[in-house]
Amino acid sequence: MGCAGVVLAGGAATRMGGGDKPLVTAGGTTLLARLLARLAGEDMALAINARGDAARFGAYGLPVLPDGIEGAGPLAGVLAAMDWAAGLECAWVLTVPGDTPFVPRGLAAALAPGPSVAVSGGRRHHLVALWPVAARGALRARLEAIGPGAPRAAFGVRAFAETIGVREVVFSDQPFDPFLNVNTPEDLVVARRIAEGEDGR
Repeated sequence: MGCAGVVLAGGAATRMGGGDKPLVTAGGTTLLARLLARLAGEDMALAINARGDAARFGAYGLPVLPDGIEGAGPLAGVLAAMDWAAGLECAWVLTVPGDTPFVPRGLAAALAPGPSVAVSGGRRHHLVALWPVAARGALRARLEAIGPGAPRAAFGVRAFAETIGVREVVFSDQPFDPFLNVNTPEDLVVARRIAEGEDGR
């Protein structure tokens, strides 16, 4: 398939008291480590997209990609992922938020053929997606045309995804939602419960 994978770790953890959500622990290991373990079984190069000092992710031994366009929200991370995958001569790039530690194994294969986005429990997970690297020119042009200082809604992921004909791939949300996004302290409690259940098997 010629696919690379990028964990999007750039979101600000405002509802978690600040810091990097992917580096929060659940079941004795970080959310990021759990996510990478699930992605590691697929035959693809992996990287992390994050703003700020890359050294804080040094323990994971992966390339850390900065946003190519500042202030463009999550789509800046998607563009950085596409640019990196293009350098590897990959046709596709999988993106996954770094605070989504329980994604299904074999996710890229399950989402193929792209462009596609994961859906569970009736909810579309806009950044759990398989993107065509060939769309990077269109994405860069879109972000540059919007320009800095534009309202956040202007950088919507779904709006761009619709322009490239993304399709939905539905996943079961039982026994738990595999795309649980750890955004709040309450979400972290749930994640820790799931992690303890998995580790106890």
